[in-house]
Amino acid sequence: MREPTRSIIDGVASAFTELPFDDTEVSAVDGPVGWQGYDAARQRAVENTGERESVVCGAGKIGDTEAVFIAFEFGFLGGSIGERTGYRIEQAFTRARELRVPVVSLIATGGSRMQEGMRALEQLQHIALQSALTRTAGLPQIAVLRDPATGGGWATLGAGADVTLALPGAQVGFAGSRVRPPGDPHAYTAESQWATGQVDRLVDRAELRPALERWLRLLTNPVKGPAAAPGSLGVTSLPATGWAAVQQARAARRPRAQSYLDSYFDWREDIRGDRCGGVDPGVLCGFGHRGGRTVAYAAQCGTATRPAGFRTAARLVRLADRLGIAVLTLVDTPGAANDADAERAGAGPAIAELFAAIASARVPVTTLVIGEGGSGGALAFAAPGRTWVTPDSYFSVTSPEAAASILKRTAAEVPAIADQLRLRPQDLVELGIARGIVDPAN
Repeated sequence: MREPTRSIIDGVASAFTELPFDDTEVSAVDGPVGWQGYDAARQRAVENTGERESVVCGAGKIGDTEAVFIAFEFGFLGGSIGERTGYRIEQAFTRARELRVPVVSLIATGGSRMQEGMRALEQLQHIALQSALTRTAGLPQIAVLRDPATGGGWATLGAGADVTLALPGAQVGFAGSRVRPPGDPHAYTAESQWATGQVDRLVDRAELRPALERWLRLLTNPVKGPAAAPGSLGVTSLPATGWAAVQQARAARRPRAQSYLDSYFDWREDIRGDRCGGVDPGVLCGFGHRGGRTVAYAAQCGTATRPAGFRTAARLVRLADRLGIAVLTLVDTPGAANDADAERAGAGPAIAELFAAIASARVPVTTLVIGEGGSGGALAFAAPGRTWVTPDSYFSVTSPEAAASILKRTAAEVPAIADQLRLRPQDLVELGIARGIVDPAN
């Protein structure tokens, strides 16, 4: 038994006021294509649910943040999207832009309403336009995937949201259960969509309100000016040689991105995946709460960064830029993954995407190199003119070992090559690559 939409709204929002709508019939008897019995089916849906359409839209608050809600009632013709559904959703987005508040979509739909033919399907274009206008206005959009979230509802409001949450066990996918080909049913679950980076977080129903409250606080309270560079958590002594710098950066005991993020933020929420089916566990991206304000972050975790990692970081930077939230990046990678799978997954285009996102960002991007800075795979995460380094880090055109291989030198010459590359923190400051070496964290 699915939870009624009004119950969902009451469970997450306070002071909810439904938007007024003109319920005059949009189309002729039995809908725009004259589907026999459609009016009777609609009337039964009204009697069974108490709603006049498959969505309930209105303004309310979650915590201290006001938002506009678009909530689907699955009991009304399977939560399907028809002309009047589309009209209500358009009005909801318009109201959000008037109020300058986020949009929260609580999705439970089987897709477009076949009894209205193409007039129903074209509503997806109208919804996409409203979402795009709201995105351009710099207002956040959060989707909650209930059961089911399929068809056009998933492909517009769900997958098109800035942040996508899902209830565990929900059916999520473009194809509904009655039309999909035989195969792996797990592919159409919230868990599978999370595993492949299409969903940012799975949230139990009991935790939905606090999760939405946290996300709305994060996406609507940007820090003023650039993010401050974190203090160093590792060794404080500078390396005497290039090879010593490499060894310090590669030391197993050196603090990694997780430690820096935990130290820097009061609390944070991750986004997940590149929205192309890829997740790189070696890259952490999201938004963190620090001193009452929000900073976005994209952090390498010491592994070779895969194409999905670069694309996820680019997604984070573009979203932060749209919402006016300053970005902090942490550099720590031996370089971009360069195996055959990485090449097939588009390593070059993915790196180019992140370079472009940072280069075109209107918000300030601050970078701290906390470990290895290996070649272009590290540089793609770095902010030109606003990069800092820790004492136990290095940044280099390539690793000393790769340089030896390229120059046809022996392994014994690697330490000397490290010196020639001038990759130490103090070298990077002298060369103008880094603005300075950060002090130890308090």
